[in-house]
Amino acid sequence: MQRKRFLKVGLPKGSLQEKTFEIFRRAGLNISLASERSYFPFIDDPEIKVMLLRAQEISRYIEKGVLDCGITGEDWIKENNSKCVEIETLGYSKSRVSCVFWVLAVPEDSKIKKLTDLEGKRIATELVNVTREFLKEKKIKAEVEFSWGATEAKASSGLVDAIVELTETGESLKVHKLRVIATVFVSNTKLIGNFDSFKDSWKKRKMENLALLLKGAIISEKKVGLKLNVEEKNLKKIISILPALKRPTVSGLSEKNWLAVETIIDEERVKDLIPKLKEAGAQGIIEYPLNKVIY
Repeated sequence: MQRKRFLKVGLPKGSLQEKTFEIFRRAGLNISLASERSYFPFIDDPEIKVMLLRAQEISRYIEKGVLDCGITGEDWIKENNSKCVEIETLGYSKSRVSCVFWVLAVPEDSKIKKLTDLEGKRIATELVNVTREFLKEKKIKAEVEFSWGATEAKASSGLVDAIVELTETGESLKVHKLRVIATVFVSNTKLIGNFDSFKDSWKKRKMENLALLLKGAIISEKKVGLKLNVEEKNLKKIISILPALKRPTVSGLSEKNWLAVETIIDEERVKDLIPKLKEAGAQGIIEYPLNKVIY
């Protein structure tokens, strides 16, 4: 009897967890937890086993082969100097931005105005190795210490001269009255794999299929489908204002000289397009959400 095979997948617990679960759901893979404290969620694919870990740790366990693959930030891969296969850049964060920034920030009233002013100063961060490498490239000698948390408050209270902290929108920095003087690292969320696991044809195929579905789910978040009916005499005018991934799909209706047009567009363009389509003769306009878009 052949032993059942599994793909061991590590997913980030914490700030990225909810967004990751949502993307898996859109990809057709539902994940559920028996309790908030559970580290082993159920996934409705019998060939996948999921474990929740801090994003900071995932690349290390993948490199060691404890996990076959997983999702983590490019920042933690670099911080841990992990050797893994990069399967896909997924590019999502807990908000709608596609990447996050590690920035070097100081209090608003600090005399530190530029990078060279950091010479001999003390910097707190969770991203110690990347920060030290950044300063070395800039030929700046400063003390970099690990921060266990509340990093923004350490700069505001004067415990350190500067911090390197993760930000998506910059709002939290403003709340703590901090001023950004440089971007240290730009990080994307990635699906990475263990080198030996990736040499296994079954696991490689499983990982690549997972990457395809997840990427399709992420792309679809900012797009919608659009259907409309149009008289044949107005078709050219409609198509001229209607964007599409390639070309709109056009099919005949039961009513003579009428056609159905269907396309996929960026969600942010809908509010401007619908009035123009209506003015150009479109009728029965329907906007609908998408789960996946596969190029």
